[in-house]
Amino acid sequence: MTKTGLLALAALFGLVGCAAGNEAPVSPTMARIRERGRLVCAVDGAVPGFSTVGPGGAFVGIDADFCRAVAAAVLGDPRKVEFRPVTAGERFVALSSGEVDLLSISSTHTLSRDAPGGNALSFGPVFFYDGQGVMVPKASGIRRLGDLAGKPICVESGTNTELNLADRMRELGIAYQPLRFQSGEQAYPAYEQGRCAAITSDSSLLAGKRSGFRTPSDHVLLPDQLSKEPSAKVTVQADPAWADAVRWITHTLVQAEESGLTQANVEARRRAARADTNQAEQRRFLGIEGDFGRQLGLPADFTVQVVKAVGNYGELFERHLGPATPLGLERGLNQLWTRGGLHVAPPFR
Repeated sequence: MTKTGLLALAALFGLVGCAAGNEAPVSPTMARIRERGRLVCAVDGAVPGFSTVGPGGAFVGIDADFCRAVAAAVLGDPRKVEFRPVTAGERFVALSSGEVDLLSISSTHTLSRDAPGGNALSFGPVFFYDGQGVMVPKASGIRRLGDLAGKPICVESGTNTELNLADRMRELGIAYQPLRFQSGEQAYPAYEQGRCAAITSDSSLLAGKRSGFRTPSDHVLLPDQLSKEPSAKVTVQADPAWADAVRWITHTLVQAEESGLTQANVEARRRAARADTNQAEQRRFLGIEGDFGRQLGLPADFTVQVVKAVGNYGELFERHLGPATPLGLERGLNQLWTRGGLHVAPPFR
């Protein structure tokens, strides 16, 4: 083929690519959600601060509110969520089988879970930076991992938590007795009853469970951290368009905080941006300019709907996990990148 012919062919493929890129993505999951009129969202359902059943039977917590954010973006109504409590052992089967549309539950992003040869899951951006800890009764005198030599430790079976505990104790040469349970609903009562000397899980989950104990101050977290646990929301790899939508809903919460957009002011800020054509970045983010929502299969103003429904990431954190809550967690690594944390949203452009 001549050089001119090659150039013409390249131009043709370029035009075809542009045309394909201008079409809204096809997502079987979003189509299913819209057809049934609600999002089926998996949560733990028993972790204070993340997802529990509150007064009146409504689910509360940062994970529950993320489900509402997704429903607001996809369906225009944060109330259109069916919460489906699942255990750590059930969550990935529930997702891969199509029983649920989304996992909004503590799920560490790992290679084996992400790879097609593993569970064929698609992880969004890190939603919560955590690490595995160990909780013990304050009166036990246990102050470090070495003090647990030969003692039983409660742990959920079939989880990264179980593997991390085994790895760290092997590294330290500490023999211990793993007392395995199928779920947290079994493990934490066993710990409170004194059947094990300690219990291990993500530090935030330990803090959440402790807040529901009869006397939370009687229990302490050891200073040892067994692992890094970057937790993310999870969809199936078979629906990349749905994964993209969930990914950018997560970014929306972070970018809204960075931009100073809150649940209370987002409508006023949108009106101001409409009136001021010089607010280019804000106009793009709020769906006034560009077609970024359509590129995700979402409405143009999906970001506004998300923030109106649940607020920004900082509001979510302070409402459910922050110092004024029973968990009393500091932002730490979960602070914005502009304030020394790790949360940063890619540009909306």
